[in-house]
Amino acid sequence: MKKLQTNLTQFVKERNWQQFHSPKNLIMALSVEVAELMEIFQWMEGPESRMVDAATREHIEQEIGDVMIYLTMLASKFDLDPIKAAHKKMALNEKKYPINNPS
Repeated sequence: MKKLQTNLTQFVKERNWQQFHSPKNLIMALSVEVAELMEIFQWMEGPESRMVDAATREHIEQEIGDVMIYLTMLASKFDLDPIKAAHKKMALNEKKYPINNPS
């Protein structure tokens, strides 16, 4: 994660894009990229969405990459690690939604 954050920071710096990367702009860009990912599946039936061809899989991978890039850049603005944030949230979810084991 740290390497990705470093690479993204360098990429943005080399292009002088920092001026465009406010948290507001990053979350808007993230939302657009999630919508582009969602668009791939828009008219698929549930089972169809589980079995895609190679070209569609490549498209999904590219959009997930875009989502990850914007999410990582947004997290960096607040000195957060998205992986750690996900683990922390999962711990909260485990408490909020315990396993119901029938006795």
